[in-house]
Amino acid sequence: MSPAFVLEVQTNREEEELVESHQYHDGVKHLCERGLAKVPRKYILPALERPFISKKDGATNLKLPVIDLAKLQGPDRVHTLKSLSKACEEYGFFQLINHGIASESVLNMFQAARKFFELPFEERSKYMSKDQSVPVRYGTSFNQNKDSVFCWRDFLKLSCHPLSDVLPNWPSSPAELRQAVVNYSKETKSLYLMLVKAVLESLGLVETAENADENDSCDHLEEFEDGSQLIVANFYPSCPEPDLTLGMTPHSDYGFLTLLLPDEEVKGLQIQHEGRWVTVEPIPNSFVVNVGDHLEIFSNGRYSSVLHRVLVNPFKSRMSIASLHSLPFNSMIRPSPKLISDANPRQPKHVQRIQVLLEDTQIF
Repeated sequence: MSPAFVLEVQTNREEEELVESHQYHDGVKHLCERGLAKVPRKYILPALERPFISKKDGATNLKLPVIDLAKLQGPDRVHTLKSLSKACEEYGFFQLINHGIASESVLNMFQAARKFFELPFEERSKYMSKDQSVPVRYGTSFNQNKDSVFCWRDFLKLSCHPLSDVLPNWPSSPAELRQAVVNYSKETKSLYLMLVKAVLESLGLVETAENADENDSCDHLEEFEDGSQLIVANFYPSCPEPDLTLGMTPHSDYGFLTLLLPDEEVKGLQIQHEGRWVTVEPIPNSFVVNVGDHLEIFSNGRYSSVLHRVLVNPFKSRMSIASLHSLPFNSMIRPSPKLISDANPRQPKHVQRIQVLLEDTQIF
């Protein structure tokens, strides 16, 4: 075989791989729209990282602890705070019921996001960017700039603070998306602040409701009120070989708390609990709430930011809406001094700047 022929074959292969790579960056939905019978190799995980999908339905399902927001606002608050603390320590996750957000707001958010993903690729692709700091970004995988194996996931990320600055950058199509996200982001921000107050109480950093000093509570919450918020709509197309890939690989969330609206019809969220992967059983009209890395740091390790991942389905597409909350960008996250003691000294890893975590742990 002549050297010239070998060089030509190698060049052709490199060109094919370049074209393939560009196609993957256009998103998994775009690939599926063109027709797929098998999972492309770019999405196939190493054998040991692939999901084990049990043939026995329910064998690995998990019912998360349930926190009733109505009880947090009534005479059962102290007891409910203890349940909240236990859930954050032992699971890092809980399901929130009676959360007070209108079903219409939730439905409008889901419908607007779904309509965005149904737009022609040419319209969706207007918002693709490698710049992870932009206020709106349509993308794919986990971190498409670094991933050697891609996740079976596309996403729309919308920065929500301050709304007046970011709103003009959001997609203008579908027509109802902007208003749906504005309403939903305001309601989830209010819900988040209620949960933050409960978390601070559960950690002993704020007096419980009947003994609370109003000024003390306001001082603690003020820094959270001006915090960051990101709405991330996740879309996971149906997958011809779901045992070879994942919608999202194992990760923890970077922020303080994440409020997730799961797909109630198609399960897929798994958390690592007691050394194994278990599938979360969604409760209708509830949020799945999880502890983020910043809360684990802030609590000096008392509350756990737990690894989780997403399975894909061979028959149905799946969608979820995540609202990620934390302190303002460029804040320094440290353990609360009140949670450091001789028995529980400060952990060296528990000091981080938010911007560093954003750059190193891109989950949207």
